[in-house]
Parts: sequence; structure tokens; C-alpha cells
Amino acid sequence: MTRSSYKGPYVDPRLMKKIEGKKPGSAGPIKTWARASQIAPEMVGFTFAVHNGKVFNDVFVKHDFVSHIY
Repeated sequence: MTRSSYKGPYVDPRLMKKIEGKKPGSAGPIKTWARASQIAPEMVGFTFAVHNGKVFNDVFVKHDFVSHIY
């Protein structure tokens, strides 16, 4: 089931705080457990290590990924 359109996209505030002030590609991947978070335009160029319950998978965010869910 998808999120209601009147609510807007869900982006985890802790995840946005982690990328605040960083430049894309500057450091290693950003670890996150927030799999329900949608990809915002500010995340383009970053590499995220997304936990799938067992291991962290690296995901490089491209412009095509905006508004998708991890």
C-alpha cells in the first residue's frame, strides 16, 4: 500500500540530518536502517549503506532514484 498523496513523501529526519553539510562523495557510505524513507533530491550523489536485516548494502543514489523507496 502506498502513502497518501496529501501527506507528502516520508523522509527520515535523522537521515536528512546525517547528510546536512556534507558534500556528495566526500566520505564513505552513510549507514542507515531507515528503509521506509523516500529518496529526496538532496540525497543525489551520496552512497548509503542500507541495512536489510542481515547486512548493509551500498546504494549510490542517482538522479533517476528520486522519489523512490530504498
